[in-house]
Amino acid sequence: MRASLLVINIRLPGCRSLKEKRHRVRGIRDRFGKQSRLAVCESDYQNDHQRAQWTFIAMASDQKSVDRMLTNLEDRLEMVVDGVIASVHREHL
Repeated sequence: MRASLLVINIRLPGCRSLKEKRHRVRGIRDRFGKQSRLAVCESDYQNDHQRAQWTFIAMASDQKSVDRMLTNLEDRLEMVVDGVIASVHREHL
């Protein structure tokens, strides 16, 4: 079994409240949290209006499948997130 960690930092320019922030990033957990072999959590900046950090852990029987899953996730996040992806970090576990 192989696993990898993906950490995404998101900037939310113009976001003025935590309520607005939650509205703008709500779809991340809803869209990706139900996938098997993928764990999702908001991992930092919970009280910062204009930043968010989300961490994903993907597991599969081989590293190629894990890498493919995370690449697809990154591509979909760019379309879903109402903000700017500031940084992406991957780490094999």
